[in-house]
Amino acid sequence: MKQVIVINQDIKMGKGKMCAQVAHASLEAYQRAPWFNKWQWERSGVKKVVLKAPEKELLRLYDQAKKQGLNPVLIRDAGHTQLEPGTITALGIGPYPDEVLDNITGHLKLL
Repeated sequence: MKQVIVINQDIKMGKGKMCAQVAHASLEAYQRAPWFNKWQWERSGVKKVVLKAPEKELLRLYDQAKKQGLNPVLIRDAGHTQLEPGTITALGIGPYPDEVLDNITGHLKLL
């Protein structure tokens, strides 16, 4: 079991901002996951993988995950600091089995 977070590499964010966006994506994706997946994930080490992709790819991956019933989440910035309101910063999916997420995001590079 793992969770995947994909950062939008088309925008410039400070490291702290990026970390906050990853945290938002992780929490919201967790909240949307099925309870049994949460239970298994919590007992298997709470593995997270952070990847990067252009915004166009984030949107494609979001659609693909949604079609597969994986309850993905797109994180949009509130615009209080570095970014314009509504800027897509990250995609969160999971927790789900590794192989399910690898079929969607396995081609992406680590952040």
